[in-house]
Amino acid sequence: MSTPATTTPTTAGIIYPDHAAEDEYPWAADLLGVRLPVVHVYGTDLHAVPELLDLGRPDRLAEGAARLAEHRPQSVLWACTSGSFVYGPEGARDQIDQLASAAGVPASSTSAAFVEALAHLGLTRVAVAASYPDDVARLFVDYLAAAGVEVVAMGSAGIDTAAEVGHLTPEQVVELAVARDHPEAQTLLVPDTAMRTLAVVPELEARLGKPVLTANQVTIWQALRLAGSTPTTPDLGALFARRLPPRRQDHARQ
Repeated sequence: MSTPATTTPTTAGIIYPDHAAEDEYPWAADLLGVRLPVVHVYGTDLHAVPELLDLGRPDRLAEGAARLAEHRPQSVLWACTSGSFVYGPEGARDQIDQLASAAGVPASSTSAAFVEALAHLGLTRVAVAASYPDDVARLFVDYLAAAGVEVVAMGSAGIDTAAEVGHLTPEQVVELAVARDHPEAQTLLVPDTAMRTLAVVPELEARLGKPVLTANQVTIWQALRLAGSTPTTPDLGALFARRLPPRRQDHARQ
């Protein structure tokens, strides 16, 4: 009697900074029927430019990629927005290229994932609900502008550490986000992987009447897209509402 063939779930590796909202990844993996193994890299838990540049160093990310190798991921994502956009557009691309080289599979970062998600949805005018201090948040605005994205409004909550962001309640996350929307924005971006947002994306979209893109949401979307997987679910907002286009070869380096 033959044994039925089994299908190996898509595996996308996640490199996550320190500890805050990493529990969103196993939650999403169960929801989507995929594997999202998480490894951690550590630095100073501070939303400040020098510390963020140190956090996203190539050797740190290469170490994370090495620890993910046992899971045989089909893609690897640096799950940190501020630890990527702080390098600027060219530096963020170099960071991805070096991570892809170290991992041996397509790679990306949360910052690049935001740009890819906006292009997928055909959106160009955004509002930004940032948890970071203002000077760091403005670097995200600059990063988006370099990609041709118009930021019509940006509000920063001025929270100094990722740990503090990770302790926000769902009600506080919704309040922070809704207060920073703008009527001219086609979508609202919430750019911090330390913030637990996945469970409140449907509520935010219902209240605002527009797509909402959050850091952990776009990270998972990009990771699966690069791995060749196209799951859909109404539970993760408009971004996951329709199947993804086939991955072009050059997307692995963006």
